[in-house]
Amino acid sequence: MCLAIPGKVVEIFQENGLTMGHVDYSGTVNKICLEYVPEIVVGQYTVVHAGFALSVLNEEEAQQSFSAWQELVQAVAAQGTDIFGNPLEK
Repeated sequence: MCLAIPGKVVEIFQENGLTMGHVDYSGTVNKICLEYVPEIVVGQYTVVHAGFALSVLNEEEAQQSFSAWQELVQAVAAQGTDIFGNPLEK
């Protein structure tokens, strides 16, 4: 199973003939390939799998995803585990 959270494109550039970008995931920035989403622009959100942007999300879709993720984290924490089933430290 794969989980993906939206990231915001903060930079777009060319590298070895490919369109690449830096995507910010709440403060963590990763380099990803943007070839599958040539229409994306800086400031838009994307979902990434295995280093490739798969789709473009608008701000509302990204916020809905963030909200759903937060609900999941809270529900799991209420059970005393992290999202992977590991006990939380007390």
